[in-house]
Amino acid sequence: MDGPGPLGDFLQARRARLRPEDVGLRETGPRRRVSGLRREELAQLAGVSVSYYARLEQGMSRGASAEVLDAVARALLLDDHEREHLDRLADAARHTPRVRRPRPEKLVDETRDLLRAVDGVPALVLGRRTDVLAWNALGHALLAGHLDFHSPDDPARRPNMSRIVFLDPHCRELYADWKRKARAVVGNLRIAVGKHPDDPLLAELIGELTMKSPEFVALWGDHRVTPCDAASYELHHPVVGTMTVTQQTLSIARAPDQALIVCTTPAGSPAEEALALLRQASESVTRTTSATV
Repeated sequence: MDGPGPLGDFLQARRARLRPEDVGLRETGPRRRVSGLRREELAQLAGVSVSYYARLEQGMSRGASAEVLDAVARALLLDDHEREHLDRLADAARHTPRVRRPRPEKLVDETRDLLRAVDGVPALVLGRRTDVLAWNALGHALLAGHLDFHSPDDPARRPNMSRIVFLDPHCRELYADWKRKARAVVGNLRIAVGKHPDDPLLAELIGELTMKSPEFVALWGDHRVTPCDAASYELHHPVVGTMTVTQQTLSIARAPDQALIVCTTPAGSPAEEALALLRQASESVTRTTSATV
């Protein structure tokens, strides 16, 4: 294995975020040369030998028991989401990876029916790598009206929401607090990598964002894994102006790696009125496009 791997990277990042006072340690001895806790301090807190913990961080020990992981998680003050992520990474490290090119993701008919059923609100379906597998007209108009509506139908042309957030200027202008949206995207990508550590297409996406976006590099290096299940964002839409929507992520029973994203607004709010105007505008564009084809 080259380098510490995902498990070692995660442990190092979490250790670097802890200060001695966070875990009840007093600063003694020579001036601290590393950010966060030293390996020997973390090992002491977890009740394991320094050499064993060092091998764990270096990717040289793949057989950590549940008891050791529990102790390390407690020492690192991991929350529930981070602990689940740690378990996934440790489980992946125990197995020899089988690298193979995955097939393009597809929507089952039930998911298409579901997307059609929520036509009254902006909605889209994302795959496990945040590829847009489908969107309804309002979801397209709200989040990516500058892109071809039919692009998700072709696996080679599918938009990718992580790529859009970090590399598309339209998205930076759309979100009033772009950095908050970017952090949420990175947190979800971290979870995806933990679930699918051997996915070459996911690795290619991470590599591309690393090469092209300094902001992504900074956020990715933080190793946060908090999922974004629901969050409200203020949008500066080029057609209907400023509005606030709540983006909610819903799981799809028939396709656990896919998610339905819906954007809701409070009843009777200015944002709901703005969505109604956007629907009218998008329907007008659709009629015009159909007439010219």
